[in-house]
Amino acid sequence: MPIKIPDNLPARASLEAEGLSLMADTEAARQDIRPLRIGLLNLMPDKPTTERQFARLLGASPLQIELSLIQLSSHSPKTTPAEHMLAFYRPWEEVRRQRFDGLIVTGAPVETLPFEEVGYWDELSRIFDWSETHVHAGLAVCWGAQAGVRHFHGVPKHVLADKRSGVFAHANMAPASPYLRGLADEIDIPVSRWTEVRPEDLPADGSLRVLLDSEESGLCLLEDARRRWLYMFNHPEYETGTLAAEYARDRLVDPSTPPPAHYFPGDDPSRAPRNRWRSHAHLLIGNWLNEVYQTTPFELEAIGA
Repeated sequence: MPIKIPDNLPARASLEAEGLSLMADTEAARQDIRPLRIGLLNLMPDKPTTERQFARLLGASPLQIELSLIQLSSHSPKTTPAEHMLAFYRPWEEVRRQRFDGLIVTGAPVETLPFEEVGYWDELSRIFDWSETHVHAGLAVCWGAQAGVRHFHGVPKHVLADKRSGVFAHANMAPASPYLRGLADEIDIPVSRWTEVRPEDLPADGSLRVLLDSEESGLCLLEDARRRWLYMFNHPEYETGTLAAEYARDRLVDPSTPPPAHYFPGDDPSRAPRNRWRSHAHLLIGNWLNEVYQTTPFELEAIGA
């Protein structure tokens, strides 16, 4: 089923070229079904790229998706043109009275800062609280996931000695989980972060369940069943060349930066990387959307009741 995004969103052209089925407002109105309303709180600097990455995964589902782009009210992005933000985004203060079947919170380039020193931490905390009454299910990614477990469970993050970057193998710790349905016993997922959440800091009451874990790169995916949140510390949404672009950027700052682990063939940066995680990413996000669809109320007003 197509994903409904604005006709002139820059991501549309590239997604259509990939064969993704997209839908205009007039076409969506003719379908006698209620689309899933998914909000994307985009905290990344390169917002058009992040929009494309998540729209690609959401649009591969057989469900009709209505994607709403949300920005913080207390923070103005410096690297995305104001015209783009004005055309396609709505500040959270403008949508806080609305209800959503799902909310995705992205990562942000602030992970080495203490949470309380992040300029928009207070607003993000209010958004997490708001999600308990206005959002049926949530998916937080990378720093967004660390922020979620910190806000809801008091779980700290730890700064790493070196950046953890690469494509790492992750063990499927809960094959019977609806979120991991159909996933292999071991899957590859891109990792790109300076911090980590550690198992010994998770709540002793079992309120956070480990779904994906890696011996080499650590915790990957946690489930908060009571709140219907998933916390993904890594990047299944990354495109084939994303880690290569990050590596080139990091080398401008530090020429001795090592290449991402297990990413380039033979760990040779002169060779083009191959995408080994695309199918896992589509299945994981598809499973999340299906679980949202199966459990969300038909009437939006009933969400959070």
